[in-house]
Amino acid sequence: MHRGERPDSPLPLAGEVGSRSERGEGLGAAATFPAQRESWILGVGLGVLAYASFSVHDASIKWLVASLPVWEVLFVRSAVIAIACLAIGRRRLLERAVATPMKGALMFRGVITLTAWLCYYTAARTLSLAELLSLYFAAPLMVTLMAAPLLGERVSGARWLSVLVGFAGVLVVTNPWGVRISVPTLLVLFAAAQWGYAVILMRQIARRETSLVQIFFTNLIFLAGTGVACAIDWRMPSGSQFALLLLLSVFGGLGQFSLYEAARHAAASVMATVEYTALLWAFILGYAIWGNIPSPATFAGAGLILGAGALLFATERRTGRLLSARRS
Repeated sequence: MHRGERPDSPLPLAGEVGSRSERGEGLGAAATFPAQRESWILGVGLGVLAYASFSVHDASIKWLVASLPVWEVLFVRSAVIAIACLAIGRRRLLERAVATPMKGALMFRGVITLTAWLCYYTAARTLSLAELLSLYFAAPLMVTLMAAPLLGERVSGARWLSVLVGFAGVLVVTNPWGVRISVPTLLVLFAAAQWGYAVILMRQIARRETSLVQIFFTNLIFLAGTGVACAIDWRMPSGSQFALLLLLSVFGGLGQFSLYEAARHAAASVMATVEYTALLWAFILGYAIWGNIPSPATFAGAGLILGAGALLFATERRTGRLLSARRS
């Protein structure tokens, strides 16, 4: 986070959110964490919705970048989402965007996210899908590593186990053995580290700012970053391409909102395991759109990922019940 804008104290843990939050309403007030003991369940549900939406979003981008520059796709998507934010928040959103003390942190996170995207798509030109996914899905491990020192979260052994089991599932599915160190592989690892840090920043900012303001700032940064490239190289999309651009903008906006809201309800180390569900959606869409038939290894890896999710759900639910019993 930007110097001088980090919260004074660590964020609340899952199951304890709301105990140190400020109270406020609407766009003009600081965002609050809900006080429900079971709010992490809502966070996990929102996370699953977010990564499902992003999977449709990414599949649409993969379809479009075959004929349109990736920066043009991101520019149009970000423009649509920013306009939608203005339509929802109107004058109050603009006033809050100008008045927020988190402007530096919001802009910094937007730059971090944009950098991660550019590194990822640059590496995607030369790496296979297996290499790309297995390297990029190191991000949840990085989030879990950073959760304790940067957020003050107590990362339990069960959370670590669920993250590691999920990552093992990714390795089984993608079978990346033999990956060599190269510029593209380093770019993907750098993108994973950038995204992991962006997730940490998102949870820190969510303590003091609304999801709508976060989405608005992120897409403004994307507009500024991709607008320069579009001014140099712009290709007019066809009618069908423009319709697909609008579709991916809808899913991109839904994914962003769900992810930002999830950060207010569930700990970053919990959300790290949820991120692996994106791989399951990717293979489902790959079969539905491109007819890619999953291999036996895919089903085995999917089983590990689902098992990691079930382990996380069971342990977090048990922890929530123990906390509830102690308080009563």
